[in-house]
Amino acid sequence: MAVRATVSRFPTDSDSQEASGVPWGLTVTPFASKDENDQAPAYGSDGHLLPRCENCYAYFNTYCELDQWAWNCSLCGTLNGLSAEAIARYSRPQSCAEMMSSFIDLELPLEGSEEEMLHARPVYVAAVDLSSSEEFLELIKSALLATLEALAPGSLFGLATFSHKIGLYDVQGPIPVVKNVFAPQETEGSLPIELEDVMPLLQFLAPVETCKDRITSTLETLRPTTAWERTPGSGQVLDGVLMGGRGFGVAMEALCNYLGSEYGNTFALARVFAFLSGPPDYGPGQLDTRRYGEQYASKGEDADRALLPEQTPFYKDLAAVAVQAGVCVDIFAVTNEYTDLASLKFLSIESGGSLFLYSNTDDSTLPQDMYRMLSRPYAFNCVLRLRTSTEFKSGHSYGHFFPDPQYENVQHIICCDSFATYAYDFDFANNVGFSRHSSELPMVQIAFQYTVVVPPEELSSSGVVSSSRGKHSLKRRLRIRTLQYGTAKNLDELYDSVDPEAVLSLLVHKVILASLEQGVREGRILLHDWLVILTAQYNEACNLIRYKNGSSSITAQIDVTFSQCPQLQLLPRLVFALLRNPLLRFHEEGVHPDYRIYMQCLFSALEPSSLYRAIYPMLTSYSTPDTQAYPRHSLSRAALITSGSPIFFLDAFTTLIVFYSSTADPSLPFPPPHDCLLRSTINQLKQDRCITPKLVFIRGGHDDATVFENYLIEEQDVDGSGLTSVMGFVSFLEDITQSVLEYLK
Repeated sequence: MAVRATVSRFPTDSDSQEASGVPWGLTVTPFASKDENDQAPAYGSDGHLLPRCENCYAYFNTYCELDQWAWNCSLCGTLNGLSAEAIARYSRPQSCAEMMSSFIDLELPLEGSEEEMLHARPVYVAAVDLSSSEEFLELIKSALLATLEALAPGSLFGLATFSHKIGLYDVQGPIPVVKNVFAPQETEGSLPIELEDVMPLLQFLAPVETCKDRITSTLETLRPTTAWERTPGSGQVLDGVLMGGRGFGVAMEALCNYLGSEYGNTFALARVFAFLSGPPDYGPGQLDTRRYGEQYASKGEDADRALLPEQTPFYKDLAAVAVQAGVCVDIFAVTNEYTDLASLKFLSIESGGSLFLYSNTDDSTLPQDMYRMLSRPYAFNCVLRLRTSTEFKSGHSYGHFFPDPQYENVQHIICCDSFATYAYDFDFANNVGFSRHSSELPMVQIAFQYTVVVPPEELSSSGVVSSSRGKHSLKRRLRIRTLQYGTAKNLDELYDSVDPEAVLSLLVHKVILASLEQGVREGRILLHDWLVILTAQYNEACNLIRYKNGSSSITAQIDVTFSQCPQLQLLPRLVFALLRNPLLRFHEEGVHPDYRIYMQCLFSALEPSSLYRAIYPMLTSYSTPDTQAYPRHSLSRAALITSGSPIFFLDAFTTLIVFYSSTADPSLPFPPPHDCLLRSTINQLKQDRCITPKLVFIRGGHDDATVFENYLIEEQDVDGSGLTSVMGFVSFLEDITQSVLEYLK
């Protein structure tokens, strides 16, 4: 569980928080196996016996004062009695994880019978769009072959297809059989027959280890409906409407109901991989894609505002159905046409899944993403709870979860991997703040309860009885992190404790929220104004502003680069880069609305270091493929020219670019050989990512370098009105200076 606060020394009261201009909060990556300092938790058992405070329900931790019979809660100060069992346990402190570390991971007893626990198996279902092309299906076949390689033995796999009908495949017999049911064409229609009556679920879900070859051969039979069902001669034209549409909504609804019957019996979590080649345009859940087009120009509407909200609650409601059925949906959209991900995204992010977008089939990293996603561990049925000491409280919470309807600051996460990150901002609970004279420091406790599926080989190595051979087991665990923070005596101390990457995380969440509620323009204004206010308050705090006698005019130069505070110096560049990012670029600048939604979903789940790299790419140079020249350059053409290096490597998180300058020695091998330093750096970066970055090689003077030059953002600018111009980063700073002077008048 990695936790990063925006400031490691908290403001003492609401006045100092307001005066600082720095967002106050933290990010948490609950299922990360280690903390932000690479330390693993202390593991233990009997999590249900861990003492809890009678007042605030916080868990006992190493910061609590403990005597023979009682303990003081480190969050609220309440004195709590100890049970006889706890007294006996704590007489041997070295045997208890909670006495040894403030970061613990304890096993909990499972609710339900042991038999149910042993029979729970991982279930995966692929739902493939047949209203597509041959190229799309070839890509999906490759992705599913990679999926089959990544799935653990004992997993169950089902293959379904959708178009104007839903197809279910039985691969357990000697010959694969497909059974189809026609989907209703009307938006209010329903299937004429339940999927369970078309094919029993346990006939549909095949054991991977015994049926892998038959699943593979079945994949080869998939053909797009367009090839044989959409021709007018086939009798599929009804009332002038050409059939063969994409009945995605009805297929997802039917699959959730189908799988839900075995939730808690055959499986504890079912993952549905939905492969989509365009917008749902048939039956329930169909979307009107005509809202994307030239009509905004004629009506004078703000396209950036109009295209961000969902046009129907269908997929948000369906996500709730999926959660109740124990189903997590991952959506993989492979398309460059408008698909309205603004409406579809809820089905994935609110059911605990992910949303992926690939603009074409040629250079798609879908197979690698599938393999990577299924090869890493994940937790499910998770509950995340943040508690604080009494002086402050959690304000907004951000991330792909849904809040508990009953309890405050409790979030439910259906499926969580080791990269998934959530954020909170803080407010003071009263006007008093933290006492300057008290020895009691601000406390934060994060509790994360989760379930994992343990494969049979891990069970046997841990000594579980042989009756579990070949079967998976569920384990319920409780991970707790208790943190103590200092307080800043003054603003200088607070500024020196800033974590710029954590600040960026909170800013990104806030501007995404503002964009969704008020439009992209408002998101941009919020970000620009935040930097102006921070700069003004920093200059005032450092006594850099001098006023002429009896006048409001300022004599001193505004320090817009935060020269006296290294921790703040990154922020102007990060804000500048964020304003240049597709997340906040305008519709008229060519940003596709689906791509913007994809970026919102991706960025709002990234941990701070990854988000920083996605917003502000890293540019390094090499004198040869085996020798690094400079570790970091500014993102400008001037940096390329002045460095004199022949090879540049740009890491933009989703894209990695190797660029050979036009003046590079022709004897340098291109592309770089597989056994060089540059290649090993690239391979390491790819291995550490939650998604597979696209790798591009460009030879200056020979290849089109536009994709590389687009990342040299300091050559471009955003002025105060939010419109792009030909100026650069220096001009952006001048604009901020002018805005600060206006603000201080």
